Amino acid sequence: MHTPICPCGSGNPLDACCGHYHNGHPAPCAEALMRSRYSAYVLGLVDYLIGTTLPAQQDGLDRQAIGEWSASSTWLGLEVESSEVFGGQPEHAFVTFTARWHDSQGEHSHREQSSFVQNGGRWYFIDPTVPVKSGRNDSCPCGSGYKFKKCCAGYFHR
Repeated sequence: MHTPICPCGSGNPLDACCGHYHNGHPAPCAEALMRSRYSAYVLGLVDYLIGTTLPAQQDGLDRQAIGEWSASSTWLGLEVESSEVFGGQPEHAFVTFTARWHDSQGEHSHREQSSFVQNGGRWYFIDPTVPVKSGRNDSCPCGSGYKFKKCCAGYFHR
């Protein structure tokens, strides 16, 4: 039986790479979560994409649009440029990457610096397209218990 190679570009078998996270094991770092999210787009794992987005943003995601984009695209590759982890509690990180895909409009390349936060032993993607209703002095939507201004405020809208 042929074991598929993980779409994230690691060169490892899917079941020993991102498939492990897709099956419920928490990603150990922001870069692993980012790679597993790319693989989830390739594989059409919409529930995983939603479940690994900051919980306070999940209701604002368009499940149908995510599924349609995933299914209508031929995913061509992922290149991770850098991963920066910032200390403190909760831990935050940036991952800079380029994703490439082809769809009915042609071939595309998207470079992005994504923000992530770790809380409760799991990393979450902070989606810049989903507004968060939180004032600077409100509790942070990541669930850390800190005020938004002292926690994730600087990681939104990058």
